[in-house]
Order: sequence, then C-alpha cells, then structure tokens
Amino acid sequence: MNDLNEAWRRRPSRRSVLTGVAASALVGLAACGKREETAEPPTTPDGPPKGSLEWAVAGPWRAQDRSRDAARHPMETLRFFGLQPRMTVVDFWPGSGWYTEILAPYLAEGAGHYIAAGFQTGPGADPAQVQLMSAFQQRFTNDRKLYGEIELTAFGPTSGPVAPAGTADLVLFMRNIHAWMAAGIAEKAFADAWAALRPGGVLGVEQHRLGPDEDQDPAAANGYVQEAFVRQLAAEAGFAFVAASEINANERDTKDHPFGVDTLPPLRLTAPRGSPPDPAFNRTKYDEIGESDRMTLKFRKPE
Repeated sequence: MNDLNEAWRRRPSRRSVLTGVAASALVGLAACGKREETAEPPTTPDGPPKGSLEWAVAGPWRAQDRSRDAARHPMETLRFFGLQPRMTVVDFWPGSGWYTEILAPYLAEGAGHYIAAGFQTGPGADPAQVQLMSAFQQRFTNDRKLYGEIELTAFGPTSGPVAPAGTADLVLFMRNIHAWMAAGIAEKAFADAWAALRPGGVLGVEQHRLGPDEDQDPAAANGYVQEAFVRQLAAEAGFAFVAASEINANERDTKDHPFGVDTLPPLRLTAPRGSPPDPAFNRTKYDEIGESDRMTLKFRKPE
C-alpha cells in the first residue's frame, strides 16, 4: 500500500502531460515549417510544350522570320483553318518556306504529314522559281530531325496530282491566287486541291484583297483579288464556303500602289519588277501601311 501511495504522489500531473504534448506539437510544427521554407519550388518548362502549335510558332529556327508574325498572324490563321497535329497538309507554292518553318516541325512532332507542292520545274521553267525550289529543298530536306520527312510535289500548268486522291485533310493557298490568275492556272489550282482532299477536308485561303467596288483584272496584275471572285472559283470547283475571318485585314491598305501589292512590305519595291531600285522613291507612306489587306477564307469539300 505504501508503494502505491508513493507512485501516486510521483505521477505526472495532467497539466504537465498536456504541456509536454503541446511542446512536442510545437516542435513538430516548427520542423514542418522549416521543411516548407527549404523545399525546392516545382520546376516549370521553359516555353510552350514541345509539339504544340505555340512551340512551332515560337521556335528559335524562325528567328529571321518571326518579325512578320504581327502582320501574318500564323497561329490565329492556322487555328482558324482547323490545323491538327496528325493531319496531312498540302501547301501550294510554299515559296521560301515561311509557313513551312511552322507546319513541318508541328506535323513531324504530331505524326502528321507535310506536302510541299512547289513550282513545276523542267524545260521552260522560270529560272527564279527553279532557284527558289532548289533553296527550299536544300533547306528543309537536310534537317529531318526538325522538319521530318517533307514530301515534295509540284503544281503548275501541266503538273499531275499534288497528293494521292482523297488523302489530304487540309490544303493551303497562302497569297498565291493572283499569280495563278496571271499564269492562267487558278481554276486548275482549285481542281487539284479538290482532288487531293478527302471528303470533309478543308481548303484554307489567304489572299491580298481587292475592294468590292473595284474591277477585277483577270490577270490580277497588281496582286489583289476580289473576295467574291475567290468564292466563285471555290464554288465552281465544288467547295462549300464555311467561314471568313478578318485576322489578316488591314484597313490602312489603299490598294492603289505604284508597283501593286509588292510596293508594300515585305518586298518593298521602289521600281517595277525587273528594274533596278529607285533610291529617290519615297517609301514612308507605304511602310506606314504595313503588309497588305488580306482575306482569310475557309472552304470544305462536302462529305
């Protein structure tokens, strides 16, 4: 009994037990707080995810051409056309490859397929076009890691199919219809696009836009084409009009320039094509206009 009384007197008080628990809790909280202060912040990727359209537009390989994005709106334009990573895309007359820099890497990363339907070369071909195609091929087929397996076909007065019939998801006409009108092959361009597209496929058009009240030159010598005329060409080929966008509109463009649309950036002519530049030509107002006013149209091949 005495041993029991002694143990009872020596037991810790309820207050001291609670105090000890509280102290332990405070130590634990302090330790947690310390760990939170020293924890490394979560890592975030630098730039857009690889393979995204944002990644392709922002790519460092586009360093020389990205300055025109504010005028050409590539991301908004391609999204309007409905571009997706697994598509087969046919790009008519890609020129030096301004859009190729975006489309080829994007489609290569997304298991898509890019077809460049360039100038038709051969006997009698325009030497400037031959040279441009040679430079295009050298640039874009020698870096397969970035641009993937680009397929090269041709479009011209006597060219064959630009792609196997009914295999393309998207065909692009990017500011070339006026040149095809001058060459007498505008109707062929729409027919060849129709043949390449699968049912439900999309034709995306961007073109320098003539005012609706102005007379359309059949050869489009100044580079401008009426929107109604483009829609007519598409309808005659069998396409259904889907939508128009003002993404690439420029209300400052008066469309009455001395050397046509090429007076404006990026070509900035100061004399007729084939003539030496005129150092006395005042470019101020044309540079202030910026790039041309352009229609952006979406058509679909009916199911």
